[in-house]
Amino acid sequence: MQDTLVRALVALQDRESKELPSLRPWLFRIAHNRAIDLLRSRGVRQTEPIESALETPDPNSPDPLETLLQQEVLKTAVSRFVELPLPQRSAVILKDLLGESLADIASLLDLSVDAVKGHLARGRASLREANRGAMASPPVSAEPSAAVANYITLFHQRDWDSLRALLASDVKLKQSSYPLRVGPKDVGMFFSIYALCESIRLVPALLEGREAIVVYEDPHSETPSHLMWLEWRDGQIVYIRDYRYASYIVDDAELTLL
Repeated sequence: MQDTLVRALVALQDRESKELPSLRPWLFRIAHNRAIDLLRSRGVRQTEPIESALETPDPNSPDPLETLLQQEVLKTAVSRFVELPLPQRSAVILKDLLGESLADIASLLDLSVDAVKGHLARGRASLREANRGAMASPPVSAEPSAAVANYITLFHQRDWDSLRALLASDVKLKQSSYPLRVGPKDVGMFFSIYALCESIRLVPALLEGREAIVVYEDPHSETPSHLMWLEWRDGQIVYIRDYRYASYIVDDAELTLL
């Protein structure tokens, strides 16, 4: 978002005409193109040919099936969207999540309306299949991984030195809008902060199928305070995402306690 606004301000300053463009679609185009550039640079670009475009009604005259499809998309976990090829992902998000019209999406993506319909139909179908697969998958284990179980045990024992020993040489810590901490020495301060919390309790959980840690700062509360998210490599912690300063994240999270 910041990158989009900076680019927009620079572009506005360089415009010979003082007349402002239509800001909403113009900003969408800048943001979308920037996102595509980043995804391509990470080597995850996927393309597919447009075959016969399926008829997709416009929201100006919605029918029950169209409404049902949109509701299904809205219930889809965010992690599912990244599995879609880029054109499908753009079409589904712009149409079903942001409510753009087919004509505006076509203009934004430099595609024909029929091409947008085709990408939208394929994207919705792929999400339906992914959702069916998720519902049909076997139940997850009720046990946390050994690494997370050990981390929680050491935390409850307040063994901060052993926890610091788990940090990889290139470990990173992200806490809300605070600057990124890098390296064991800087990230090790993370445990010094929690050492001041006498009654803190951690519980392993699943968040959208990924292992997370639920944090309870009030021992008498059944409502968690916030979440932690750890990433591991060869038994060492390489990334910590701590949501202590963004506690609202836990309010709508669909958690499964392990």
